[in-house]
Parts: sequence; C-alpha cells; structure tokens
Amino acid sequence: MQPIVSRKTPKQLLNPASGYLTGYSHTLNPYTGCSFSCSYCYVREMPVAKFRREAWGTWVDVKEGASDLLIKELVKAKKKGPVTIFMSSATDPYQPLEYRERLTRSLLETMAQEQPDFLLVQTRSPLVTRDMDLLLQLKDRVRISVTVETDMESVRKAFTPAAPPIAARLRAMEMLSSAGLDVQAAVSPLLPCSEQFAARLATVVNRVCLDDFFMGDGSQGKRTARLGIHRIYEDIGMTTWYDRNTYLHVHEQMKEHFPEDRIFISQAGFLP
Repeated sequence: MQPIVSRKTPKQLLNPASGYLTGYSHTLNPYTGCSFSCSYCYVREMPVAKFRREAWGTWVDVKEGASDLLIKELVKAKKKGPVTIFMSSATDPYQPLEYRERLTRSLLETMAQEQPDFLLVQTRSPLVTRDMDLLLQLKDRVRISVTVETDMESVRKAFTPAAPPIAARLRAMEMLSSAGLDVQAAVSPLLPCSEQFAARLATVVNRVCLDDFFMGDGSQGKRTARLGIHRIYEDIGMTTWYDRNTYLHVHEQMKEHFPEDRIFISQAGFLP
C-alpha cells in the first residue's frame, strides 16, 4: 500500500539530541513517518504518531527545502562546537519514498560540502548503497548502521513485513564494508534467530551492536509491551525469545565470531 504523502516546509532540521542519543549534538530526520511500519517501532508510542489521525506506516511527510535549510543550520551549529548527527531517530532515511524523492541524498550532498564532525546513518534499507559516492566523501566521519534483527525470513515477515529482505541487507553491508566504509550490523531489536546468525554477520561486517526491547525502547520495555508485540511471538510459537535475558545467549554467540571490543550492547553501539 502506498503511503499518504504530504509536503511540509520545516522550520528546523537539526534537533538537539537527548535521552538514548545523549552523546550526539543533533538528530536529523529527513522524513516524518515511515512506510516500513515495523510492528515494534517505538515511534508508534510517541506524540508524532499517537496524535495523528492516520495509522503509523500509512503516511509520510516530505520535508521540502531541507538541504537549503540544513546548510544554514550546519554553519551556525559548527560555530558553537562539534556537530555529531544521528540520522535518523524517528524514521528510516531510506524508506521506499526515497527512491523517488532523493531527499536523504540531497542532505548527504549538503553534508559532504559542509561536513559534520560525525554522522551515523541508521537504516534497514539496501538503498543506502546508492549513495556510496557521498558516504565515501564523508569516509572518516561517517558510520552506516544497518538494522538486521534476525537471519530468519519467516521471523522478519512476521514482525516487519514491509521491510527489505534480510539477504538484501547483508549484501548491502558487504558492499559498504568492501568500499572501506565503517559499517555496523545493528541487531536491534534482537528477534528470534538461528544459531548461525553471528557467523553470517561476521562474513560481512566487523562491528555489531546488540539491543532488545527491554534496553532499547526507552522505557525498559514498557512501550513495546503496550504495542502488544508478545502476540507476534505467540503467533510464531517463539514466546521464550520475549525475555530480557535472551540477548545474553546471542551475545555469547557473537563473541565466538567478533572481538569483544567490536561487540556493543544497546546505547553504546549507537554513540559516536
């Protein structure tokens, strides 16, 4: 289903970072709303979603004139100190609409011209590889964090049916890593996975962040509980995975394939 698309002119793009993203100076969201519509997305419980008439995932606001505004804000912000940007905290910068709108690309073009001190690009879309030329211009100042919560397509389809297939994300990470970019696999949130998951990730990246609903949804799992995510675990017969200690088993698997200093837990994996 195609989302309802609105066009709005923002007054501000760079927003002060806080909470889970303390450590960054700013967050940057090219869009408002996200058509990937992941069942567990914590933004569903935030005012931007709850006070909207349409259901989360059915609408996207495009921020017009964003690149022109960003260049002004970057120049101003850099006069006050280091500028570290998390893109994006409340949307996916490479959701399907980006194929046509190229809004995220325009922001990267601006940041290649007026470079921040650090940029983290958080996405679950292989479309990020389209912008490898610009990411390479930011090479020492950028990290691409690709969400890959599981290696099981059946699980991915149960929780995030509109999101890109796992195999495509693995190929994207391999391409970015091979180009010499700093790439992280964000197992966030951890979903049921196979015993081979860690080994598969180690073939494409050398850095991994492990997170779950209880550490990473900003409310010790309460937001996720309100979304009724446990019902999906029940539907697929994997209720034992919905537990705050599950990540420890996967953490041990990761340690068999990654150096310990390349395995990050929750918030630490997303900081500059």
